[in-house]
Amino acid sequence: MRAIMVMFDSLNRHMLPNYGCDWTHAPNFKKLGEKTVVFDQCYAGSLPCMPARRELHTGRYNFLHRSWGPIEPFDNSMPEVLKQNGVYTHLVTDHQHYWEDGGATYHPRYSSFELVRGQEGDPWKGHLKNPDYPETESPDFFVKSNMFRQDVINRSYFECEDKHPQAVTFSLGMEFIKKNKDEDNWFLQLEAFDPHEPFFAYQHYKDLYPHEYKGKHFDWPPYYFVQEGEEVVEHGKYEYAALLSMCDHYLGRVIELMDKHDMWKDTMLIVNTDHGYLLGEHGWWSKSIMPVYEEIAHTPLFVWDPRVGKKGERRQSIVQTVDLAPTLLEFFGVPLPENMDGRPLRETIQSDQPIRESALFGFHGGHVNITDGKYVYMKAPVSPKNEPLYEYTLIPTHMRKLFSPSELQNIQIQEPFSFTKGCQTMKIRAGEEFTNPFQYGSKLFDLTTDPEQKEEIEDLEIELKFIEKIAEKMRENDAPKEQFERLGIPENGIMTVEELRQQKEAVRKAEQLNILLDNLWDKGAQNQIRALLNIIPENVRQDILNKFEEFVVSSRFNEITTEVVEKFIDVSIPKEEKEKAQYFIRLAGRTN
Repeated sequence: MRAIMVMFDSLNRHMLPNYGCDWTHAPNFKKLGEKTVVFDQCYAGSLPCMPARRELHTGRYNFLHRSWGPIEPFDNSMPEVLKQNGVYTHLVTDHQHYWEDGGATYHPRYSSFELVRGQEGDPWKGHLKNPDYPETESPDFFVKSNMFRQDVINRSYFECEDKHPQAVTFSLGMEFIKKNKDEDNWFLQLEAFDPHEPFFAYQHYKDLYPHEYKGKHFDWPPYYFVQEGEEVVEHGKYEYAALLSMCDHYLGRVIELMDKHDMWKDTMLIVNTDHGYLLGEHGWWSKSIMPVYEEIAHTPLFVWDPRVGKKGERRQSIVQTVDLAPTLLEFFGVPLPENMDGRPLRETIQSDQPIRESALFGFHGGHVNITDGKYVYMKAPVSPKNEPLYEYTLIPTHMRKLFSPSELQNIQIQEPFSFTKGCQTMKIRAGEEFTNPFQYGSKLFDLTTDPEQKEEIEDLEIELKFIEKIAEKMRENDAPKEQFERLGIPENGIMTVEELRQQKEAVRKAEQLNILLDNLWDKGAQNQIRALLNIIPENVRQDILNKFEEFVVSSRFNEITTEVVEKFIDVSIPKEEKEKAQYFIRLAGRTN
C-alpha cells in the first residue's frame, strides 16, 4: 500500500469549484472531486501553519497548550511512527517555516526529506545591496521590513516558472513517485506553500482573470482590516485566484501521473490544507488577528481510499485535521498511539459514518470555537487581560526565534499531562498575543440561515449547550485548568442561564476603563487605550493616561470614540514609533 498527501497552505474552500465557486479556473480540482470523496464539513483544529502541522503529526489538538512551536520529545509523530513500523516516509516541501526555529523538529521525523527554498521572506539568497522595490499598496512599515525585502530578492530568481519553488516541489515529488511506483509501503507528503500569500503567479495564470486595474502592485495583503478601495480588494482576489490556478495545474500533474501508472488501485490520495484565508470577507484580510470565521476554519478535504473504492461522492460528517494522522496509520495497519483526538476516516469514507458531534478549533490564546455544522460558537475570554494563559513546552521556540531570556525568567515546572509520557514540561507565561479576543466578545452564528456569518444571534440556551460541549472536549484533551478560568467555563461545563447572564454583565463592566467615567465610551476606544498601554513601558503608563485625560477634557469631547483615541496618538507618540503604534491601535479598535 502507498499513500500520497498533496497539501496546500491557505487553500480557500470558498474559492474552489467543488464547493460552489463559479468563476475560478480549477479544472483539476473538478477532476479531483470525481476521483475522490469530497468532505463538506471539514474543519481546521489548531491554527495557523505549524500548530496545524503538529496536529497532522500527532492527531491531537495543539492550541489549548501551545502556540506556534515544534514537535516535542514526547509527541507521537505520524510519519515517524510509520517509519518505525516499516513504512518509508518522504517529505517534499517549499514551506519555509520548517527550517525556522519554531518548525525545525518536523522534517527530521520522516525517513527522508527535500526542502525547496525561496518562498515568502525565506532568508535564502544574500544581497547586501537593496533591491528595487515595487510601488505597492502594502503598508509602508511592512514594505520596509526584512521579510518584504527578502521576498523581492527571492522573486528575482524565479524568472521562469520551472524555477519557482512550487514547480520545483511538485517536480521533486513526482520524481519520488516515478522512482518508487513499483515499491510498496511508502508515504509521500508533497506539500506546497502556495496559495499562501504573497500571491506570486505567472502572467498566463493571471490572464485567466482579465480585469481592469490601475492601482499599485498588490499581491501581499496585510494582516489587517480592509482599508483599500473596492478595486484593490477585487484585484487582490484575482491575484489569489491566479495562484490558485497555478496550484491546480500542478495538482493535475499528480493526477495524470497516478492515471498513467494505474496507481488508484492501491494508493491512497489525500488533498488537504491547514486553513483558509480572508480576502476581504467580514472586512478583513488574511487570518490570525480576527475571529475565526468560516472562510478560515471551514476547509476543503478530498480523500481516495483504494480499499473502499468510493469516488465522486460527498460526505456530511464533521471531520478535522486531527483525523488525518489516525487515517494514515490505520491505512498502513499501524496501531494508533494513545491520546489521539482524531479518528480514522475509513468508515466515514465508506458510508458517511459520523466520528464526532462537533469540531473544536482555534488559536492559542484566542477564542475557543466549536461547531456542530449548524451553529458556530466562539467563546471569548472573560478578562480584558486574557489571563491566565501559559505555554507548555520542552523546546521554547517561537516562529522565527527562541524564547527570550525575559520570557524564561519565571518558568514553572508542570506535572505531566496525559499525553506527555510522564514528562514534566516548562510552564511559561504567554506573551502578549497579536490581538486580544476579548475585544470581539463571544459570538454565536446560525450557519443554516446565515452561512456568511453576517448577523450574530443571542440565545443563552444554545450557548450553554456549547459551553458544556467545549468543556467536555477540553477535558478529553487534558486542557490546562487555567484555560477554563480564562474562558469563564467551569470544568464540568455546567452553567445556568442566570450564571451566564451574570457573566455577560461582568464582562460588560470589565470592558470599562476607570478613567473619564463621566464620558460615554465606545467599545473600540476602550480596546485601543488598553492596546496603547500594552505597547508602552510600564513606568510611563500612568503618565500617558494622565495626558489622555487632559487631552479629552481640553478638547471637550463628551463621547470617546476610536477617532478621539487616534487623534491623541497622532499628537502623543514620537514620529519614529507612530506608524507601528497606529497599526496596532487601529487593529485594537475593531470589535467584529
